[in-house]
Amino acid sequence: MLQWLKKRWIYLVAAILLIIIPFDWFLGKYNTLLIFIGLNTMVTVGLCLLMGYTGQVSLGQAAYYGIGAYFSAILSKTYGVDPWIAMLIAAIITGTFAYSIGYLIFRLKGNYLAMATLGIGIIVWILFRQLSQFTGGPDGMSGIPYLSIGGFVFDTPFKRYYLVWFFTLAILLISQNIIRSRTGRALRAIHGSEDAAESIGINVAQFKVKIFVLSAVFASLAGSLFVHHLRFVSPQQFNFLASVKLVVMAVIGGLASIWGAIFGAATTNILSDELLLNFGELDIIVYGLILMLVMIFMPQGLFVKLKETITIWRARTAKKD
Repeated sequence: MLQWLKKRWIYLVAAILLIIIPFDWFLGKYNTLLIFIGLNTMVTVGLCLLMGYTGQVSLGQAAYYGIGAYFSAILSKTYGVDPWIAMLIAAIITGTFAYSIGYLIFRLKGNYLAMATLGIGIIVWILFRQLSQFTGGPDGMSGIPYLSIGGFVFDTPFKRYYLVWFFTLAILLISQNIIRSRTGRALRAIHGSEDAAESIGINVAQFKVKIFVLSAVFASLAGSLFVHHLRFVSPQQFNFLASVKLVVMAVIGGLASIWGAIFGAATTNILSDELLLNFGELDIIVYGLILMLVMIFMPQGLFVKLKETITIWRARTAKKD
């Protein structure tokens, strides 16, 4: 037990901080910021599994985020479906959609795969705008009901903070277990060389599609929580810039770092909410520069680089002692 705590003390500290933070000065404005960090972490983890561990590019992840959001909103508001059931149905529909296109797009590689995922993201975004009889068109939908359990309604940011981070931590732990399993070893083999992976009996196409579906379901769950938090949804929230931001989050945290997704989501959300508000539509240039600089100078991600720096510093300090 002691050895386990020594290896995972940082996770224990993080869990304690997540529990106590809302009681302090974060309760106001920063409580909402933490909710969005949790939501974006859920989507970013899926991207890390897909891009960092399996080596498959996705530039349209916001589409699956949006599908989950819109189906939850339409089912719960327009058709009166219980929000939890709507959330489940949305995840199933998103996963089915990802599965149906997965075998087709993963026949492509490199730039062609990137363009295909980008095209899917743009098509879905256009559908959000054009199917106004269901989605409300460019103006979006409002009045989406809150999630609730019995008589307990998640009607305050304080309550929704714990709800969102419950799902976020669950997804982080599930993903970490996947990476440490035989599936994780198969994914790393695929990333290294698809031909070599196939030569040792790994069904490359099947694994790629399964991880693609899982990443889409993670995004869908985040989208459902998103709309039941804001009670509003519009196409603008799932455009190309949203997909770029998600990729930036994954790169900053480290594409091959599950727990780095929190760091990447936090960094990008703080930049968006605190530092880039005055840039307007030029913020995509800033994100592009960040993406380029991190990939050139810290290809493993800023979070992984910080971990390595701390490890080296601790080793040097221990030698001096």
